[in-house]
Amino acid sequence: MHSSDKRISGAGGALSAIDPAAVREAARSVPGLPRDDQGPVFREPWEAQAFAIVVALHQRGLFGWEEWAAMLGEEIKAAQLSGDPDTGDTYYRHWLAALERMVARKGIADRAALKRYHDAWQRAADRTPHGAPIELTAKDFAAE
Repeated sequence: MHSSDKRISGAGGALSAIDPAAVREAARSVPGLPRDDQGPVFREPWEAQAFAIVVALHQRGLFGWEEWAAMLGEEIKAAQLSGDPDTGDTYYRHWLAALERMVARKGIADRAALKRYHDAWQRAADRTPHGAPIELTAKDFAAE
């Protein structure tokens, strides 16, 4: 764990929606997960949200932790081969990339849908003042 890791206020909101036992199971089951004695540790709220999505999908039976850990490991290895210094700062970027691959593999959303939402999110973020919550609207999904 790095000294810059910290508990994020507001991150608990993402985690409070899922069973605490499921959070503990994920923390035990996924190698390399940034954590302290209280559980997973996040640098940014989006990391907690991505974590919570994965735990929720696991709880719904979409995949097992072994399958998840293998896919996450593939993402981390690919990033290392591409020059990621693997200091821990990019862990949840790999988590998110694995999540996108997993939902595409399982047929929940294809790459085109993921790109559409990514682009909509970027448009919403670009128009949102710093510090304000980002809200998606129908206009964000309009083609450019």
